[in-house]
Amino acid sequence: MQSVHMPIALYIFRFMSNTNKFLLKCTHCKHVFNSFTEWFEANQKCPQCGKNRVEAHYFTDYSKLKELIYSKNRTNLTIWHYFDFLPLSRSENIISSNEGNIGINHWEFLDEYAKKTYGIDCKVYVYRNDENYATHTFKDAGASLAASVLKECGIDKYIVASTGNVANAFAYYLAKADISLSAFIPIDALKMNGAGVSYYGQRVFRVNGDYAKAKGIAAEFAKKNNILMTGGNTDPLRIEAKRTMVFEWLSKLPEFPTAYVQALSGGTGPIAIDKAFREIEDLGLTKQLPRFLIVQPHRCAPMTEAWERAKKSGFARGWENDYPVYNNPYTSVPTLATGNPATYPIIGNLVKKSGGEITSFNEYHSTDIVRLIAYETQVRIGPASAIALGGFFDSLKKGHFRNGDVVLVNIGEGIDRAPEFFEQLIYTERNIDKVEDCDVFNRSQLRDELWQKIAEMD
Repeated sequence: MQSVHMPIALYIFRFMSNTNKFLLKCTHCKHVFNSFTEWFEANQKCPQCGKNRVEAHYFTDYSKLKELIYSKNRTNLTIWHYFDFLPLSRSENIISSNEGNIGINHWEFLDEYAKKTYGIDCKVYVYRNDENYATHTFKDAGASLAASVLKECGIDKYIVASTGNVANAFAYYLAKADISLSAFIPIDALKMNGAGVSYYGQRVFRVNGDYAKAKGIAAEFAKKNNILMTGGNTDPLRIEAKRTMVFEWLSKLPEFPTAYVQALSGGTGPIAIDKAFREIEDLGLTKQLPRFLIVQPHRCAPMTEAWERAKKSGFARGWENDYPVYNNPYTSVPTLATGNPATYPIIGNLVKKSGGEITSFNEYHSTDIVRLIAYETQVRIGPASAIALGGFFDSLKKGHFRNGDVVLVNIGEGIDRAPEFFEQLIYTERNIDKVEDCDVFNRSQLRDELWQKIAEMD
């Protein structure tokens, strides 16, 4: 497996240039960019091969990363604890709001369910991105690094295309950096996501069309006005920040996850995990990449459809480029409504390499999932997180877990991101006219009803 550790030749390059703590390297032809300024000036495309994906490589001795992970005296609890392994040169440019300082909870009731119902001995943890301070989503870490790098590079305007949560996170962090943001979101994006961008004094364009159209118009606008636009799911700004979650797992969990469950729109999460894994494997901190169990809502599941097709073909040559495109997908989870899965060639190969699966979950059962989780834990998850946890139950049913698994489910958002969805969760309310209309309520009676809903899910 290819390592992303710094080869000797690049250490020599560092001492010759002595200008930075990192460089960016094209993942295709290995062309080197000495800074983000160079990368941005190249319009985020390699001038040698034309590809648009780079990875950051650090000059710091990677043994220091191990020290940071297991540090007992942490003074910085955010992603910036790993400053030496983030692509920012000067700490005075950091834009931060406690992102990454989140809990990992052991939900033993899911352990018990897996054992009792399917005979699977496993431990189930949840990674609480809903606890991120800024926007309570999985996107805050990437937005923090992006705002910091843009500030360092002297950039005062930026563009994103988003199904919603990325736009909100970037709106918040770029406002802290006094950078003007234009966010392009599809017509069906949640009202809260449009409001969130405006709330911070940033511009939101709600496009009459799906995410693909929003992204296309955003790119045209960026080119017309010579404004930098996010590189999307393979943007090193997002990947480098998100990969710090792997370091946190090592720091906080008694065992490294063997299975990772995430609701998927584009796929930055698995890409970031793979990058981090290649960095830490030579340090002897873990032996294997967790199996990626990727979940999509059933009404917008192009990667799931492509994956099933690939399995039936025995992963015939070219399978990774055989995927459908959904035009104007309609789903009750608009933050996951990516109908054109351009990252599928990357995600498909990562899932295959990890021995994982790409599946879909019937989004009509999302409210059942959210009600159960709130009943058992008092945690209020959002619709995308419900898809992830629905994928956990579905994966149990399909036999995707093994005895001894350490399962980590990524809770990507809290319920406050989707107030319209929140209203659908009312199920114990009764309208009355007089006291005789009231019955004595025993909360414990709900438990069997809630778990029965889970058993009946298709």
